[in-house]
Amino acid sequence: MTIQLEQSTTAGQPAAPAPHLTAEAWARANRHLLRKALAEFSHERILAPEPVNGSGSYRLASGDGTHQYHFDARLLELEHWSIDADSIRHFRDGTEAPLDVLEFVTAFHETLGINIQMLPVYLEEISSTLASHAYKQWAGQLSSAELAAGVTGGRNPAADFQAIERSMTEGHPCFVANNGRLGFGISDYHAFAPETGAPVLLEWIAVHRSSAVFTSAEGLDYRAHLDAELGPLLGTFLARLHALGLDPDLYFLMPVHPWQWENKLAVTFAAEIALQRIVHVGTGADSYQAQQSIRTFFNVAAPERTYVKTAMSVLNMGFMRGLSPQYMKATPAINGWLRALIEADGALQRRGFTMIAEVAAIGYHNGYYEAGSAPGSPYRKMLSALWRESPLPLLADGQQLATMASLLHTDSAGTPMVAALVERSGLRPEEWLRRYFEAYLVPLVHCLYRYELAFMPHGENVILVLEDGVPVRAIMKDIAEEIVVMGDRVDLPGDVSRIKAEIPDGERVLAIFTDVFDCIFRFLAALLDEDGTLAQEEFWRTAAEAIKDYQAQHPELAAQFARHDLFAADFELSCLNRLQLRNNQQMLDLTDPSGGLQMAGRLANPLARFRAAQATEEGFG
Repeated sequence: MTIQLEQSTTAGQPAAPAPHLTAEAWARANRHLLRKALAEFSHERILAPEPVNGSGSYRLASGDGTHQYHFDARLLELEHWSIDADSIRHFRDGTEAPLDVLEFVTAFHETLGINIQMLPVYLEEISSTLASHAYKQWAGQLSSAELAAGVTGGRNPAADFQAIERSMTEGHPCFVANNGRLGFGISDYHAFAPETGAPVLLEWIAVHRSSAVFTSAEGLDYRAHLDAELGPLLGTFLARLHALGLDPDLYFLMPVHPWQWENKLAVTFAAEIALQRIVHVGTGADSYQAQQSIRTFFNVAAPERTYVKTAMSVLNMGFMRGLSPQYMKATPAINGWLRALIEADGALQRRGFTMIAEVAAIGYHNGYYEAGSAPGSPYRKMLSALWRESPLPLLADGQQLATMASLLHTDSAGTPMVAALVERSGLRPEEWLRRYFEAYLVPLVHCLYRYELAFMPHGENVILVLEDGVPVRAIMKDIAEEIVVMGDRVDLPGDVSRIKAEIPDGERVLAIFTDVFDCIFRFLAALLDEDGTLAQEEFWRTAAEAIKDYQAQHPELAAQFARHDLFAADFELSCLNRLQLRNNQQMLDLTDPSGGLQMAGRLANPLARFRAAQATEEGFG
């Protein structure tokens, strides 16, 4: 009997094919992800591989001795495990066996600290991450050199930008299970996963103003905003409300993710729809492309229009990807406050540091779920949206945009994109790196010292402006939910006060040590070192020089430099995977970002040696 899977049906619909799930692609995906699991779990000191004969080889055994893994590795700065993927071998009961990350996680789950109730969910996230890697292999990708050069040769910056966005293969560099997306079926994956680059049309609903709040940047009103976003379609949607006998003035229009409408709103919000507190008015006309964050969309039909960020009840990387209506209310005000601060700061302006603001937001309060759930529950975050400025107006002629995540991207031939950008620039690697540090690192350091203000500056939250492959400025995004003021160096207006958090004084510097050094530069330095582009010592020497030069320019902040010492001998190791392994459905309480951190001792600071070197040089000067 022959089983034809692609001909089977569900509820009368053809089954979606999965041609990327082949034995060969699955084996490659497992080798790739096992390398990452061994490296990151060892970095976080959850696993402790044993050296074998001092030769750069290591052995790791499961608690019962049934499973053993052997591999070759170099231990780089910040205890980064640079593992040779081809060297990894797995032995089960003494016999060599295939590499299987699901088997690995199951065998080591007690060591990893995953309780048995969480284990199946984490395995599902691992399976999804493996499947997405297999898809990226199957679909193919542009080379790092092609991405660095711009696939349109610079003629269409928006197209080049989005080609880079959909070509990223890794996801978050620290998290092992970083493409979970639990809730997606295979058809959803093809339609909405960022790496597919599929065009998406957003659904539009009208929500009754008695349950909804719309806020916008100063000078931007609701009607003007919707006119700019929808054009003639605005009249069509309003006419549909009239045709139903409803008064459009009693409703706000808002976009929703097609998956959210189909899987949540039309079912979970059925009462709201039946009572016409929510009315589906149609499908948008503009094509969007999903960004790496899944729920944020770039308008590819009209790139000068705003991004749209939507609530999405999909579990991914430790959180349900909803949007809080409570948070939406203050979003434009927080963005306005930060923009004013940045524009008034000479040190930031000299470096071109900027942001794209969330200019409007709308949140819907479902009375049933708010009465029946705890604060912070995903059930309170199922229906909100915001609009964020496009970065294209910030470009000068000859400039291109790239997500900063691209600096950690490696193509199928093993070429890092950062190496391709360095080559395109014609600069020495140290000079290219110094320009990058001036655009990205120094502004973040300045914000910490001057304002005790921290961003969530990971690769997906930063857009780089490039000229001939060289970073010339950094653009911050995802502002309202992810910035924090940690001290009393700035006064916050009442509607912005939500961003202030009580962070212990000693933890504030982790905004640089953890979020930048450990979660970005650790990987970037390793890539450049492994590729032969730049030795890791020169990487950290260049970073130290950038910070020291900045400090020399701002003697008035000397007390802050001592208080948050970036040249300290070591710093606390804050572990991200430990958070996800502990609770992969809500890693942290976002209202208390310090309270739930998982620490695992201290890491030697690679900058520490350069303070002494600098002092010696100055002493003989």
